[in-house]
Amino acid sequence: MTDRRLIYLATFFRAVATGMIGVLLGLYLARLGLDPAGIGLVVSAGLAGMTAALLLVTLRADRIGRRRTLVALAALGAAGAIGAATAASLPALAAIAFLGMLNGQGRDRSASLAVEQAILPATASDADRTRVFAWYNVLQDVGHALGALLAALPSLLRGLGVAGSVDSLQAALVLCGLLLALTAALSARLSPGVETAPPAGAVKIAPESRRRITRISALFAVDSLAGGFLGSALIAYFFHARFGTEEAALAWLFVGARALNALSHLGAVWLARRIGLVNTMVFTHIPSSLLLATVAIAPDFWTAAVLFLLREGLVEMDVPTRQSYVMSVVRPEERTFASGATNVVRMAGWAAGPAFAGVFMQSLALGAPLIVGAAMKIGYDIALYFSFRGIRPPEEREGRGTSREAENEVPAPGQCGAMLRKDEQASSP
Repeated sequence: MTDRRLIYLATFFRAVATGMIGVLLGLYLARLGLDPAGIGLVVSAGLAGMTAALLLVTLRADRIGRRRTLVALAALGAAGAIGAATAASLPALAAIAFLGMLNGQGRDRSASLAVEQAILPATASDADRTRVFAWYNVLQDVGHALGALLAALPSLLRGLGVAGSVDSLQAALVLCGLLLALTAALSARLSPGVETAPPAGAVKIAPESRRRITRISALFAVDSLAGGFLGSALIAYFFHARFGTEEAALAWLFVGARALNALSHLGAVWLARRIGLVNTMVFTHIPSSLLLATVAIAPDFWTAAVLFLLREGLVEMDVPTRQSYVMSVVRPEERTFASGATNVVRMAGWAAGPAFAGVFMQSLALGAPLIVGAAMKIGYDIALYFSFRGIRPPEEREGRGTSREAENEVPAPGQCGAMLRKDEQASSP
């Protein structure tokens, strides 16, 4: 089996577990007696653990070995999911969530993605890179959808009379742990070809690449902080607290959401070929944020559900385009660092967001995080457009003219540093 297929399978099963946890974690913690602030704290602890793992991956994955790193991350995730099913106190749950990198966002944004995203570009040409990332994300969303569907398992177990309210949710978390253990087995089968030469010392990044990574990471930090307000665990809790929606209905709602996410990734490839990666990222993201704000003020469940699903049909179109774009504007040997660095700042924002969102829900209004998060995301999109609209990836360069316009093109990896510096100067805001 090829390395790309092994990565595809691993990310699929990891996404199934993530989809289940995203729907069920908030409900499980509420059944244990935690208030919204406590729920937000546990979700933030899990995301903080993921942030720490991402930082380690960014600096050490190539030296430790990409395959070993993926196996270790999967094993810790499995232990975290199973451990959460056995704990009851807030301190214990927070500690397990941190060490096990428990993901309450409902979407896979783990440290494993940073490693996999560094591997995938080497399996495709520039022209096919976005398509490879799109299918990678499609499989994630199919997994997320299946995971959301499996989130109905606790209701089924209770209906059959084989488990109680808390026991049924704990059984689902154990299943998530077993799925994550399966991803460890798949990652262990990757070939030596996924590795890159480990750096002799500290990771060396060209000044031009470092400026780009720093600038785009700062923007991603804003987007991810807003995204931390909007994770699946808190959105599921919003629907439950506002409209009384139970696990089975939430499961079907998130199945629909993930199915729309998957279709949107394929649509992003088609759109990016016509208007470019940056334009696709921005002009699909802004409408999705506006739709999200309307969910907070919807008068009933069905209106809120329709608005939420419309939002989900657009919100993920920036994911494969963003991943492809970041990998295209740095050199191949810098991809692990670039992937890790941009994901670290995203995870830091996601880690901080839920704790604030829980406080907002408790002290202001249930829908407050949705409105605040949407406004922040729109600000991010505007800043991203004006900062990077002139920097094109290699596949968008052909037939694009010369002279002043050509100064704004992104040189292919490996071209001379002077051309990269010229590009940076021309594209600086």
